[in-house]
Amino acid sequence: MEEIRQSNIELEKKDGVKRHFRYDWQEVAKHNPDYLSFVESERERLGEKHPLFLTQYALLPLHGGGGFLSTQQIAQLKGRHSRAHSRTGQGCLYVAGIDIAGEAETNTDQVLTSPGRDATVITIAEVLPGPSENPGEQLIKVLEHYCWTGKKHTDLYSRMSDILKNVWNCQRIVCDATGIGEPVTSFLQQRLGSRVVPFKFTQKSKSEMGFDLMAAVNAGRLKLYRQDGSAEYIELMTELEKSKSN
Repeated sequence: MEEIRQSNIELEKKDGVKRHFRYDWQEVAKHNPDYLSFVESERERLGEKHPLFLTQYALLPLHGGGGFLSTQQIAQLKGRHSRAHSRTGQGCLYVAGIDIAGEAETNTDQVLTSPGRDATVITIAEVLPGPSENPGEQLIKVLEHYCWTGKKHTDLYSRMSDILKNVWNCQRIVCDATGIGEPVTSFLQQRLGSRVVPFKFTQKSKSEMGFDLMAAVNAGRLKLYRQDGSAEYIELMTELEKSKSN
């Protein structure tokens, strides 16, 4: 749309024929109160700086290569709750996300220590019900991270399943099932059953996941455990600050 806009403006300069007409959400809302209410609710849900809101409602272009999260959004992510190393009580709902990395010839339990090396990471979170007026807007509190760099997947199978089942009893586990992650996901499904959900990374699914993540951050529904001085927390903050939007 931005390319067409630029092209129309250039043609207008040459022959004076009006080709570009812009009506953003505020202009349409002047004539449609229902649309005004809808867009205001979307702005509240997504946040005014969300890519979907900027492009679909404000009709503004996005400039690639910038930071995925702003400093304000990273500040919003920082929660006040403590990190936990096991489930804290009965009746709590715990979920997990697993990112699978490649293997290396040597094993280490350390967080990323060499440039270009990826890590297998498990993130554990507690899901709390939303407010009474909107119970579907759950609060997600990240409680723990497990991280292995260069560890062979076969050496991690039993440890991962024990963490997910016995330490946390996670009710939903979303696992990276793209490429090398597929056999790990298959193993966890055999051990833990239908609670393990495979996630395939495609351009579309990655984009949708990024938008959903940004919406949760903007709405204050996703919070990280507070700074604990750990290598995992420091690495997480570094990656959030350096992450880019394409």
